[in-house]
Amino acid sequence: MNDTSTSDVIGRRVEVNGEHATVRFSGIVPPVAGLWLGVEWDNPERGKHDGSHEGTVYFKCRHPTGGSFIRPNKVNFGVGFLTAVKNRYVLEDGPEEDGKEQIVIIGNKPVETIGFDSIIKQQSENKLSFPSGSPVRTGTFPALKVLVLNRTGITWVEVLRCAAGWPVLEELYLKSNDLLISERPADVLQTVKLLDLSSNQLIDENQLFLIAYLPRLEQLILSDIGLSSIHFPDAGSGHKTSMFPSLQYLVVNDNQISQWSFINELDKLPSLQALSCSRNPLTEGSKAAHTTRGLIIAKIGQLKTLNKCEILPEERRGAELDYRKAFGNEWKAAGGHQDPDRNRPHAEFLAAHPRYQSLCLKYGAPEDGELKTQQPFLLKNQLLTLKIKYPNQVDQKVLEKRLPDSMTIQKVKGLLARLLKVPVSELLLSYESPKMPGREIELENDQQSLQFYSVESGDCLLVRW
Repeated sequence: MNDTSTSDVIGRRVEVNGEHATVRFSGIVPPVAGLWLGVEWDNPERGKHDGSHEGTVYFKCRHPTGGSFIRPNKVNFGVGFLTAVKNRYVLEDGPEEDGKEQIVIIGNKPVETIGFDSIIKQQSENKLSFPSGSPVRTGTFPALKVLVLNRTGITWVEVLRCAAGWPVLEELYLKSNDLLISERPADVLQTVKLLDLSSNQLIDENQLFLIAYLPRLEQLILSDIGLSSIHFPDAGSGHKTSMFPSLQYLVVNDNQISQWSFINELDKLPSLQALSCSRNPLTEGSKAAHTTRGLIIAKIGQLKTLNKCEILPEERRGAELDYRKAFGNEWKAAGGHQDPDRNRPHAEFLAAHPRYQSLCLKYGAPEDGELKTQQPFLLKNQLLTLKIKYPNQVDQKVLEKRLPDSMTIQKVKGLLARLLKVPVSELLLSYESPKMPGREIELENDQQSLQFYSVESGDCLLVRW
């Protein structure tokens, strides 16, 4: 056991054939003679049980298959901290290893590095032991603002017990700890602005309500926690919740979100401005990406950034107009009417489309001529009749073309390059609309469609090179 006595191994980190674990037990396990170590593996699939043997509980694991009993001579306890530092940084006199030093440029400064080749190797997480007795003395770390405790094995109870020592903490990272949020923070974590709870698969929406009143929480990261639903019971349709009062940025990537009701609920958050919700069933289905994006924008009125892409005013206008048209027939069938005195859609429609009435007030109720039979969540391609002008080429005649609204800017440029015999790379496109006189809108993203930019029949494409 590398000179390690049986009395001080509990809690030690060990390595066995490349797998890492924490020692939870040391002693006899009848009926087999001899000393055994009970370990909890970092990878629970490596184990065989939960720390029990023939009805006797010797230690406890977080996972039912996270534990094993191993003979002491099979484990590697490593070396002490000081020895590791000396070995790593060659603090004692000795020959230098050739080929280990590198010069890299950071900014405009050369920096000499040693051992960068080892950084790419897998490294063990720090499985820490946290105080279990009386609470941590207030102000133990009076200036600590950022704390990363990812993959440390900390529990929520331990977080709250230690938090008194972090009176000005602003960012707390708790990724991959199998956390269960078991109680509301009381007089702790009140200064936290960013909280990362990613990859804690045991967290559900009811547990999230326990942190919903942290007064300064602006960013909440909930990626990969298995989240599928959220409901704010204190706010009805079209109203704002009192929960998460300061939350501006929410990340729910890699979850199980499949219903539009989830997006509807997010519109209740009073301060939400940015949302990331990639790689969810709702966003990864057969619907076109720009259609899904447009629906999310239309459903969350105050959103300014979606999946790290800014929502420009013209994109919001186009998304809301498309949404208003797409569900106009459903609105009418539910009791909606152009006459305000007769406009009474039933509760089921309002629950599915909480912002529809406000969009009718903003843009006017949809007229019968606008409404066409459409599949839910899918807008059919339309042919747009567009004028094409060349502001810098006075001798070029104005053209008129019919183009599908699903046509990407890249393909529009390709068409114009062939017509004008000008390299695609030299073309710059924008457009102007009679509905927005005096305003020119750049078509700067080649991968987006005409519909994305809300180009409509009667608008004019402006081509420069």
